[in-house]
Amino acid sequence: MIKARLLTAVGMTAVAALALAGCSSAADAGDGGTSNEKVTLRVLVNVTPNLTEKFWNDLVAPFEAKNKNIDVVIQNPGAEGVSAAIPRLLASGDAPDIVQSLAPNGKLAPELVDLSKYEWAKKGPLAEQYSMDGKYLMAGIGVQLQSLFFYNKTAFKEAGITEVPTTVDELTEDLGKLKDAGWTPIQEGGDWMSSATLQALALPTIVSENPKWFQDVSSGKVSFGKTYGPAIETFADWVAKGYVPKDALGIKYPDAEQAFLSGKTAIYSMGSWFMGSQAKATDSADIGVFRAPATKAGDKPAMGANIASPYSILKASKNQDASAKLIEFLTTDKKAVADQLEIDGNFRDGYEYDMTPLGEELLKIVADTPASDYTPTGGGYGERTMPDGFSGELNTQTQALMGGTPAADVIKSMDAWFTANAG
Repeated sequence: MIKARLLTAVGMTAVAALALAGCSSAADAGDGGTSNEKVTLRVLVNVTPNLTEKFWNDLVAPFEAKNKNIDVVIQNPGAEGVSAAIPRLLASGDAPDIVQSLAPNGKLAPELVDLSKYEWAKKGPLAEQYSMDGKYLMAGIGVQLQSLFFYNKTAFKEAGITEVPTTVDELTEDLGKLKDAGWTPIQEGGDWMSSATLQALALPTIVSENPKWFQDVSSGKVSFGKTYGPAIETFADWVAKGYVPKDALGIKYPDAEQAFLSGKTAIYSMGSWFMGSQAKATDSADIGVFRAPATKAGDKPAMGANIASPYSILKASKNQDASAKLIEFLTTDKKAVADQLEIDGNFRDGYEYDMTPLGEELLKIVADTPASDYTPTGGGYGERTMPDGFSGELNTQTQALMGGTPAADVIKSMDAWFTANAG
């Protein structure tokens, strides 16, 4: 077995020239098994404190052992990150074979190979939702849930709440009970996280009622204010009643997370990756989770989710067959998928790993959510996208709500933004 190597994306041109020269017949050897010709696959990946060099090397090692003519070279983008490295590498003619962690978008899509001929790609997590113009340009390992409310079980018990809320009205009532019991009802904060709670209030119902809401509001067919307005009004009401801390705008994300973990607040809207933080905490509160509720009783709300670890093949690759074989392994092999899910706290129905009780609650939500019920959040993905800048504007306007701006003014500002940017 040839051990995978880690290369930085900075200064790779000379190395890449040597690598490409060594696989000049890659089109013939690209099946990864019918030729003794050595194939070198360069994979640009997200390297983090969790996704370390050792993790990536160990992950691809079994694949290399079974495909001895394929050498997988892991490329580290360094401080600039994958999203910044890819345009530069494409422009320099030094693109990798595979890119990990970037969801296809309008700018990147023309550079990617259509994987539609592979059943494993078409049947993967969120595959249809991320498709563009009928093309499947990536394959992922699982999902990151986003329309979630984590809650302090001790707080709920002290407030006399025996069941988690399933409607927005029930949630509002529970927030009042928590405040009366002496708890800070909602953990909020500044920075990018400000709009997390508002999105969890709005999107599940909006998208369940209109699956094409992203396209319709972006084209001007549907009014943002009329569809999102009720959630904005509810959130403003929560602020007025003191359910949101008055100093929330000054609270940084790490501090907000720690406050909830340590049991200082009752409810925290955040993505499923919070499970990883809770698992590492040495003295965590007793925490559970429920999906964002529907507006009307009996309705099944959609679930905001993003793809976990998407892999795509660059059209510039001379090793596309071998690349597809590696991605198939990374996204379908039981151990490879489970290892990737566990390391970053992601989920996939049918794939289990050693989980905390909170992780098991999240996995149950995944198992109970049909693929058709998943929705983008923020700026969207695939063919369900918002005009550029939407996420930032929504965050700014949510912070205005937290500062006391009336809901009507925020709705008017958002509608004006869409008038200027949609169409």
